[in-house]
Amino acid sequence: MNDSITKPRLSIITVNMNNAGGLRKTIESVVSQTFTDFEYIIIDGSSTDGSVEVIKEFADRITFWVSEPDMGIYNAMNKGILKSNGEYLQFLNSGDWLVDKNVLLNVFENFTLADISYGHLIKVNRDKSEAITYQAPSEKKLTFAHFYFDSLPHPSTFILRELFKDQLYDEEYTIAADKKFFVDKIIIQNCSIKQLDCVIACFNTDGISHSLKNQALIQEENSRIIAQLVPPRIASDYELLSAIKHSTLVKYIPQLAKTNRFQILVTGIVAILLKLYLLINFKKWKQ
Repeated sequence: MNDSITKPRLSIITVNMNNAGGLRKTIESVVSQTFTDFEYIIIDGSSTDGSVEVIKEFADRITFWVSEPDMGIYNAMNKGILKSNGEYLQFLNSGDWLVDKNVLLNVFENFTLADISYGHLIKVNRDKSEAITYQAPSEKKLTFAHFYFDSLPHPSTFILRELFKDQLYDEEYTIAADKKFFVDKIIIQNCSIKQLDCVIACFNTDGISHSLKNQALIQEENSRIIAQLVPPRIASDYELLSAIKHSTLVKYIPQLAKTNRFQILVTGIVAILLKLYLLINFKKWKQ
C-alpha cells in the first residue's frame, strides 16, 4: 500500500478469480503505461489456476495485492476501494485491458476530469472474431432514460474516490451494483460528469454481465435499482417503454435481435418514444 504523503492521481483496481490468462493481459496493459502517477491494486479471490503466480511475476509493479476468499465481484472491488489512495479510481477487471500504452497519459494530460469521467470502450469476444466500439454518450444524453436501458462503460470510467467515502458498491447486487452507483450519483445526486472523447479500454464480453444465462438476473437487478431509487410514478412509465423495447418484434426476428446493431436500433426508437412521451406529459407532471 502506498504510504506516501502525496496521493497518486489514479488507483487502478483489478479483481480476479481463476482467470490467469486474462489477468496477465490486464496486468501487462497496466504496467506498460507511459503515465506513471498511479497505484495498482489487485484483489484475487483465492484463485487456484496459477493467477497468484502471475501476480507474483509482476509484484514489483503492483502497489498492493491479496489473494483471499471474497463474497463476490463487488465485495472484491470494495476491498480495493478501501485499500486505495488515488484521487480517481478505475476498475479494470481481469480479462479487460487498456487500449494502448499512452491512453492514461492522454487522459490525464489532455482532459480536466469531473466527478465521474468516462470514455469509449471496445467490446471484444474471447476469440477476437468480433470487436465493437461502444460510443459513450455525451453528457447531455446521460439521462435517466439512458440508465434505464444501459449504463456507463465501467472499465473506461474514472470515478472521484471521494464519491465512495460514504457509499461503497452495494454488495446485495451480483452484476449491477456499478449501475446503481451511477444512477444514484449522476441522476439522484447530480454529480458532475464528463465524456472523454477517446477509447480507454477493451472489455472481454465473455464475462458474467454478457452471459445469456444471466440476462434474467440482470433484468431483476435493474428493476430493483429503479424500485430503490426512482419514484414509482416515473418508474412505471419506463416500465411501459421497456415492454415496448422487448416487444413481439424481437421475438419474430430472433437472429437479428441478437445483434448489437438491432439492440441499438430498438434502444434508439424507444428513446424517441420516451422523449415524445415526456414532452406530452410534462405539464401534467408539473401540476
